[in-house]
Amino acid sequence: MLIREAKASDAEDLARFINMAADDLPLHFWQKSVGPDGDPWAHGKERAARETGSFSYRNAWLTETDGKVGACLLGYPAEDDPSPIDPETPAIFVPLLELEALAPGSWYLNVLATYEAFRGKGLGSALLAHAEQITRQSGRKTVSLIAADTHLDALRLYTAKGFQEVARRPVVKGDWQVDAAEWILFTKSVA
Repeated sequence: MLIREAKASDAEDLARFINMAADDLPLHFWQKSVGPDGDPWAHGKERAARETGSFSYRNAWLTETDGKVGACLLGYPAEDDPSPIDPETPAIFVPLLELEALAPGSWYLNVLATYEAFRGKGLGSALLAHAEQITRQSGRKTVSLIAADTHLDALRLYTAKGFQEVARRPVVKGDWQVDAAEWILFTKSVA
């Protein structure tokens, strides 16, 4: 298994991983962004292929096994002094932003996702270790991440790797169809 930096040409895989990690919330948002006649996947791929922005390929690493992409890590440094939440922010994102603000100065692991065919092979553990290495290299002392309460395998993995639960917020659903009831913030010191 190889861990490599993502490239703009990985945008299709990145859009899928980003969407998987958040239970179709990105796809829901992308559909609203492009309207009923637009292609939400094309919008997601376009965002992933950008040079800048949180979901840029420049913030992502992929695993490859026998030349096939199996898993994704996407993250970046959190703000040292989080800004207040813009009142225009869609309600569905407010709990996530509230939780992110509880881990200022951390390295925020926004996406950790594995294609089903590659699960149970240690890719998630390898990417978590890689995230810790990136955190240290960036001069940060803490890794933070947010998971849905329904991602039981991921929750077990995070706990097994030393992540501690910090806080929870209720999931705001609106017209987004999801089983999750709570978002959970985890952190791990790597100092």
